[in-house]
Amino acid sequence: MLLAYPFRALVTHQVAPEVAVSTAVALLVLAGTGGLVPPPVVIALAGGAGATLAGVRLSRLATRRRATQRMAGVLLDAAVVAAGLTVAVLPLVDSGHRVAALVGSLVVAVLAAAGLTRLPGRPQPTVRVRLRWLVEGIGPAIGLALAGWLLLPHDVAPAPARLAAVLVLGGLGMAALCAFTGPHRRTGAATCRGGVLLTLVGLTLLAILPPAAAGREALLAVPPLVLGMLLTALGAGEALDAVDVEPAADRVAPAWPRAVLPAAVLLLAAGLYLGAGWAPDRTTVLLALATVPPLVLRELLRAGEPSTSDRPAAHRRPTRRGIRRRRAAADVPWFGLPDRPAGQPDDGPSTSSDLGSTWPPEDGPGWSPLTRRSASAGSAGPGDRAALLDALAAIGDVPEPVGALLLVDLYSVDGVGPALREDLLTDAVGRVRPIVGPGDLVTGCAGTGFAVVTAAGPVLAYALGTRLLTALAPPYLLGGTVLRVQASIGLAEVSGAGPADVLRQAELARRRAVQLGRDRVEWYDAFLEEQLVRRLDLERELPGAVARGELDLVYQPVLDLADRQPVGAEALLRWRSPVLGTVLPAELLPVAEDLDLVGELEWWVLDRACRQLAEWSAGTRELWMAVNVTTRELTTPDFVQRTAAVLAAYGVPTERLVIEVAEPRVAADLSTVVARLAGLRSLGVRTALDDFRAEHASLAQLRRLPIDLLKVGPELVGARPDGQPPLIDVVVNVGERLGVEIVAEELESPEQVEGAHRAGCRYGQGFALARPATAERVEAYFEEFPSASR
Repeated sequence: MLLAYPFRALVTHQVAPEVAVSTAVALLVLAGTGGLVPPPVVIALAGGAGATLAGVRLSRLATRRRATQRMAGVLLDAAVVAAGLTVAVLPLVDSGHRVAALVGSLVVAVLAAAGLTRLPGRPQPTVRVRLRWLVEGIGPAIGLALAGWLLLPHDVAPAPARLAAVLVLGGLGMAALCAFTGPHRRTGAATCRGGVLLTLVGLTLLAILPPAAAGREALLAVPPLVLGMLLTALGAGEALDAVDVEPAADRVAPAWPRAVLPAAVLLLAAGLYLGAGWAPDRTTVLLALATVPPLVLRELLRAGEPSTSDRPAAHRRPTRRGIRRRRAAADVPWFGLPDRPAGQPDDGPSTSSDLGSTWPPEDGPGWSPLTRRSASAGSAGPGDRAALLDALAAIGDVPEPVGALLLVDLYSVDGVGPALREDLLTDAVGRVRPIVGPGDLVTGCAGTGFAVVTAAGPVLAYALGTRLLTALAPPYLLGGTVLRVQASIGLAEVSGAGPADVLRQAELARRRAVQLGRDRVEWYDAFLEEQLVRRLDLERELPGAVARGELDLVYQPVLDLADRQPVGAEALLRWRSPVLGTVLPAELLPVAEDLDLVGELEWWVLDRACRQLAEWSAGTRELWMAVNVTTRELTTPDFVQRTAAVLAAYGVPTERLVIEVAEPRVAADLSTVVARLAGLRSLGVRTALDDFRAEHASLAQLRRLPIDLLKVGPELVGARPDGQPPLIDVVVNVGERLGVEIVAEELESPEQVEGAHRAGCRYGQGFALARPATAERVEAYFEEFPSASR
């Protein structure tokens, strides 16, 4: 039985051996510190225990089917074994222990570096980003080296050797801190990298500290050494096993740990050094001075970087149907270019043109002394970006600036031709004039949009935005044509930020309002910007991911709740981007829909899943494979025929495939969905309805759908707040009458599993039963159940 296999109900089972080894090592170190156990014995036992457990875990990775994964496991396993052998040999060396430790460290570094480069999900930043990381890390690394110089006893080695050692320790320590706190800190590759660096820290300490037989100082090397080896194995396993539930938001890494922690260590070391009565020597002063140039260089690089508001527009690449890609969030154009809805071709009606005037005119009710000061010759001019920036600067010049910028974009559902575009905007601004304050500026911009600069505070500015939405909502009668218009408003505060930054922030907020469906006001915040930048990174990298071989599948077993035997598995898509890390479907699919790539991705998933199912079906097991499809792809005319062709290509029995479709989306085209599901069942393919909601409309719709399985979430299993019986009872009764079997999914606790079983659900799926993993790990899991078949 694979006891450490992550399918087990509790996550703690997966790391139980590591916890046991860590506890034992901690007790050994305490015993060695107290003189109960000789330090050489402590170091040898602790290093051997850590290397043995890490080596066993890594040796399992060497059985992977992919050559790169096998090689990564082999190299990292060899690195851990080399570290363990180094620790074991040191007590046997009477002299020259430093040479032995340094040689071992070099071997470990070479092997580990080669293994790390083969791990999936490893970030590949640009040269400029690498340079910035290096510059930003040099100062704190030298600070850590200075702390080591102050704390390291002066008699352990000659001054040059001590200086080299503390510089190496400072660099390794800072690199490990970056791995554990950086943008990719939640990935297995980062954990593995940090573990390797900690292992090297431990080996370096063994090289510079006196031999274990001469004192207890060498015990300081045990914690980083053992912890590093264990984290190396755990991180590598996570990176290769695809047990990845990391939310996208975790990629936004706080910078304070990488600045505060080295400073805190240095302050503590300096306090201990001075408290002991030592005076700073020349090396101490030189190391302290060496921290200054990197800080200056960092600021010079930041000052030389272009402002986000001045960066050129990102290159636009059309998709297969000519969708125009959004520009990068850092690019702040002269706003007002409406975002096209997904699927609108480039040759559709254009909505960008320059306005020939500014509202209100100088003598109009909305022209204020503020705008007189900010616009030359008393007029903002057509689409005058400079005039708007001047108006924002005039507000920001006061000691405590209060004000806001609202960017308004108008999108016509019916389309706007060139002849009506200016009339539409003139009418819209006419509706706005009575609403804005006498000191507010309303100015036109490129496209069907305008800007409002107000001196009101943020709350009043938001209220102004909602009034603008109300005023702009009624239909427009222009040239005998009735136009329906949706407004999207982005709001940014003028609170000390530069005018260009305020304009960028308002544009990002406006784009967010468009993404969320228009007819809304969106307020800028920093998290919003991170989301948009992440979204644009996804849009840039996703096209071509299939051709580059970056897609992968993990599989989550489905179990019979009566005997806990596996009956099948669900194929789950993962995008292993070398730039963005592992991307999950919840983040991937909305971007794919906007780029019209869903069909390409889903047919890849179906093909790969059927190929894997054919391999599993070659034995005696009769397991089924569930594949999710969107209603958009399901309703294509040739879906049934193409599915039959894939099954025939791999010789998979049709009853082994389950096609899942999400219930919330089937209502939009119910008749076509019913026809496609019926066509699949006529082939022998089983069908399932996912994300079922126990509502009246859903229950009525269920009677029309030709399905075999009904998947319900844990919210239907638990008791309701009003004391009524769980809704799962109703669903199970309906399923029995319709001949539909119930699958309880997303079960994350033993209580939910037991509740689903008691309610009559036949099958279960979730972390409490089995976690998603690669095909190799799932196959090994199936081996534990020789009689598994349904």
